[in-house]
Formats: sequence, C-alpha cells, structure tokens
Amino acid sequence: MRILHSPQGRPFVAPSKRFEDYQKQAGQYIPESTRLKISQPCNIACRFFRGDRRRVDLVNLLQAVDDVLTHYDVLADDNCKIVAAHDGSRVAYSKENPRTEITITPLDEPPT
Repeated sequence: MRILHSPQGRPFVAPSKRFEDYQKQAGQYIPESTRLKISQPCNIACRFFRGDRRRVDLVNLLQAVDDVLTHYDVLADDNCKIVAAHDGSRVAYSKENPRTEITITPLDEPPT
C-alpha cells in the first residue's frame, strides 16, 4: 500500500505500484467468459509455483489473488460470505515454469 494525495490535498491509501502491475498482468490471463461475478460461497484453491525458493507469506499471496479476481469481476466480492475457504492452497518451487494455478469450486453449505 502507499499513501497518495487527492488534488484537494487529502491523503488516501492506494495499492502499491507493484501490485497494480501484477493486477494488470494477471488480467491478461482471465478470459471474459470467466467474469461471472460469483456471489455464492466458494473455495479458491491457489497453487503458487515460484521460480525461486525465497520465503513468502501465503496469506498475502491469497489476498492478492482475491483482489485481482474481484477487480476483474470473477467474484462479486472477496468477503467471507463468498470466499469461504482457500483449502488446498500452497506454495511450490518450479524454476522452469513459475505460475499460479487457481481452482474455484462451489461450497454446498453457506458459512455460518
């Protein structure tokens, strides 16, 4: 996150430039046909195959994916009533083919 100022001089919080670049790049891989505005409880399993072995914070990676999916209208929102789980998410190493694989499945029962 970064703090910017409006033309009137009021400060506001905005996503980092790095995240904005990531979001724009990720959007190229989201087909129009998947922009469904999912509004029912679902599980989003994310498998991050990284090209290096550095330690990363899985929660931050998941939050970025949720924000991107919401931005590109795959999800209506990323609150806990819709994104009910991230079961099966993990980070792995793949020097030859770094990538992110995302599987969205509906949940039978809404979260309580």
